[in-house]
Formats: sequence, structure tokens, C-alpha cells
Amino acid sequence: MRDFSFLPQFSADELQTAVLQAAGQTRSCLPRFTDQFKYSHSVHNFYEPSENVEWTTGFWTGELNIMYQLTGDTDFLNAAQSQVPSYLNRIKNHIDTDHHDMGFLYTPSCVAAYKLTGNEEAKKAALLAADNLMSRFQPKGQFIQAWGTLGAKDNYRLIIDCLLNIPLLFWAADVTGKSEYRTVAEAHLHTSIRHVLRADNSTYHTYFFDPDTGEPLKGVTFQGYKDDSAWARGQAWGVYGSALAYRYTKSQEAFDVFKKVTGFFLDHLPESIIPYWDFHFTEGSSEPRDSSALAIALCGMLEMAEYADSDFSAYLKDTASRLCRRLWQDCGAKDPAVSNGQLLHGTYARKSPYNPCNNRGVDECSTWGDYFYAECLVRLKQKWEPYW
Repeated sequence: MRDFSFLPQFSADELQTAVLQAAGQTRSCLPRFTDQFKYSHSVHNFYEPSENVEWTTGFWTGELNIMYQLTGDTDFLNAAQSQVPSYLNRIKNHIDTDHHDMGFLYTPSCVAAYKLTGNEEAKKAALLAADNLMSRFQPKGQFIQAWGTLGAKDNYRLIIDCLLNIPLLFWAADVTGKSEYRTVAEAHLHTSIRHVLRADNSTYHTYFFDPDTGEPLKGVTFQGYKDDSAWARGQAWGVYGSALAYRYTKSQEAFDVFKKVTGFFLDHLPESIIPYWDFHFTEGSSEPRDSSALAIALCGMLEMAEYADSDFSAYLKDTASRLCRRLWQDCGAKDPAVSNGQLLHGTYARKSPYNPCNNRGVDECSTWGDYFYAECLVRLKQKWEPYW
């Protein structure tokens, strides 16, 4: 993998400064975003309030939980705990839950709340979310269908993002003792690994299957530049998702995939470090960056560093530290007057001639970018038990 020793290490003093700045950013949001949630992305670097809808609200609650663990300030914990009833209401009443993103919603919010405080309401909500995710499993093809009406031919597919949703099922298996959660998680994992990884170690965003036979059909993009390019955030989901898969399965297959997708990600970073929204674009492009992709990948590297042999672990920790320092320098929000987010220069969706997207949240903060940036800081600063 690529050598980044030319970049400075994140010193202890710098890391502490970054943590204090991040905590200040979150604290400034408490008056407005305790009883409400942050919208999925900022506009001109400022978030507006939102109800508990879309796939992204869990990241704001997760940011609150991380800031509690970084600072010990119970104002953060109390705000996060106060949001738990909204998640239970959402899953009980099926409010915007007809999709696979239960892990994104319920892991950093409710699984975290249960791990931190033993909150039984949070545990109940997270288990209901796990059941909802289980309901989207397709035996024909052995995968969790991402979106749309179950079995619909135009959406009979998985997407790489779901590698961050299946840890919810591994957690549910552990707390309930019910093996069916793990069985589905492992089936989806193995199907994803077999089909989303290309020969060059880049990844497809989505992969279609035949709804009648379950046979694999084709890989296409939804948010990447084009079908055969590597969407940066999708590649990052592969990095973190394979690291989490290794934690739960200890399979050589997951470890090998991690090394491949991480190598591709690092090898294709531009000299200016912050990736463009798709790896099709290289140094000098005028296309926007996606800082959130780097934050996600760094969390995956620090996760795998807990299990790798000493040399590889040292490389992962050292590289993540150097890259996170650059992320802080170039993209970290340091003044609530400039932004009420954490991580600038992200991209939610970018229109291309080859994808169905509209421009959305381009060169903005996103709740997941903010969350994974905060997670990267806590992983670098202290021993931390992942929510995932």
C-alpha cells in the first residue's frame, strides 16, 4: 500500500485541538438540534432542522454520543438519550423505513445508547430495526434488497453501503442469541464480496440479480460517475464494511477484501489527499471533493488495525493519523460562525451524464461526514468500543 510518510503525523497537541474544536461545533448546535434533527446535508455550510426522516438522522445522534465519550460532558449524552423515543416511534410506525438503511439509523443512535447506558427503549428500537432489515432479505440471490418494492425487477439489487448496515444484525444476534440474524448478515456479506469487487480492486456501487432465479446480472452505479468508475464513498464503505465484517467473522475472505479495497482507495488518492467524489477524477480536476469518503475509510483502517499483525497494524494507524491530520486541516470546521457542521467539502450526490442523480449537498457538510470525522478523532485519541 502507498506510503504517506511525507505527511506530518497528527501530534497529541494538534489532536487535542481538533477534539476541542469538534466539541465546540457540536455544543453550539445543542439549542437548535436537541428536539430536532439535522437535515442530511448543509446549505452554504449550515444545517437546517429536520424531522426524524431519511437515512441520515442517526449520524447526528451518534455525533452527540461520541462527543460525550470524548469530553465526558453529560449535556451531549442527555441530548442523545432524549432522541431515543423518536427512533422507537419511527420504527414502530414505519416512518420512512422501507429501505435497508436501518444500521445507519439505529446503530450510532440506539445501539450506542444501549451500550453506553443500558437504555432498554433504545435496545427495543434497535431490535425492531434489525427485524425490519431482515424482512428485506432475498433468498433468491442471498442478499438484502436495498430499495424499492420487495422483488421488483428494477430494484432487485444490493448496494455496497449495506456493509455498514449488517453490523446491526450481528449485534442483534449477540444480544438475543438468535442465530438467524447472523445467518442473514453472513449471507449478504458473502454475496456482496463475490460480486461488488472488480478485478482491479475497485467496487461497484450496486449489483443486480434476476428476481426469478437469483442469478447475478450486472453491476451498475447509482451515485458514481459511471458504471465502471469507482465512486469514492462506495469504495470507502467497502473499506470500513470489510473491516467490520472481519471483526464479526474473522474470515480470511473479509481480510483479503479489506486489503484490496483499501489499497485501491489509498493508491488513488490525489496528491492533495482529499478524494474527488469519484476516483475517475484525478489531480487538477475541477470536480468537487468528498471529504466524507476519506473519513469513512480512515475509520475502517483504524478498525482493522485492532486485529491485524503488528506491522500492518502500525502502518494502518500511522497512515490514518497522517491522513486525518490533513482532513482536519483542510476540511475540519473550526468556527460555528462559519459552519454548524464538522466536516466541510463533502458531496452527497453529483449529477453525471451516466447516473440518475441530481446535484445535492455538493461542497457541503453531511451528517455522515460529520459523524465519521468525529469517530476518527475518538479512535485516534482513546480506546473506544465501536457502536457498529
